[in-house]
Amino acid sequence: MNVCCNKQVQVQELGRIDYQTAWNYQEQLFAEIVAKKLDNRGVADNQQQPTPNYLLFCEHPHVYTLGKSGKESHLLANDNFLRAIGATYYKINRGGDITYHGPGQLVGYPILDLDNFFTDIHRYMRLLEEAIIRTLADYGLDAGRIPGLTGVWLDYDQQQNPRKICAMGVKASRWVTMHGFALNVNTDLSYFDHIVPCGISDKAVTSLAQELGREIALQEVAGRVRRHLADLFEMSLVEAIKAEAV
Repeated sequence: MNVCCNKQVQVQELGRIDYQTAWNYQEQLFAEIVAKKLDNRGVADNQQQPTPNYLLFCEHPHVYTLGKSGKESHLLANDNFLRAIGATYYKINRGGDITYHGPGQLVGYPILDLDNFFTDIHRYMRLLEEAIIRTLADYGLDAGRIPGLTGVWLDYDQQQNPRKICAMGVKASRWVTMHGFALNVNTDLSYFDHIVPCGISDKAVTSLAQELGREIALQEVAGRVRRHLADLFEMSLVEAIKAEAV
């Protein structure tokens, strides 16, 4: 039996959840997968335990997060202003610069052992983007990539008015991933005015609701993202109950 190819992924819908709580939960799942991989070292193949995979969906209260390669100067608000607008701020261990999370935004955290799928971070990022591109196509939007800029964009080709609709930033260690993507669905885009989003000052930010002129249920969009991720990664999705501590 080959235990290194477990493509079953446990899907957990966390609802609206505090950023720190979700981050702690990600770290817990991440550490458990890494520990199991280490335990499997030096063990005969037929005695190894398969590593689990998780896909978490949630939305957060207003929060700004700064990745390892980001600049603090890209946060344009001080502590007093953040308190006034009800937002928090975290420096975190993903790649990328500063971004915003808040109500109406669909956040996805794939916590995968890429040894179960493929060991290629570039391919991993491109497939995450592709899942969002296909989701937006379901709503009649032509989205794509801009060379050198991670994430998903509208007007990505001619770039007369390029608009970012989905930000991405991940961490990977021992081929285990965490963090993920943030798709603006019904997001209050005014909160992006207080940062230089992803360190990019010359391009706009948009949302599904702004482009379509109507709000879309987050659960509906999450369902479409799930299906596209499952197809692209050849995952077998199973519903899982979130941990009591989350």
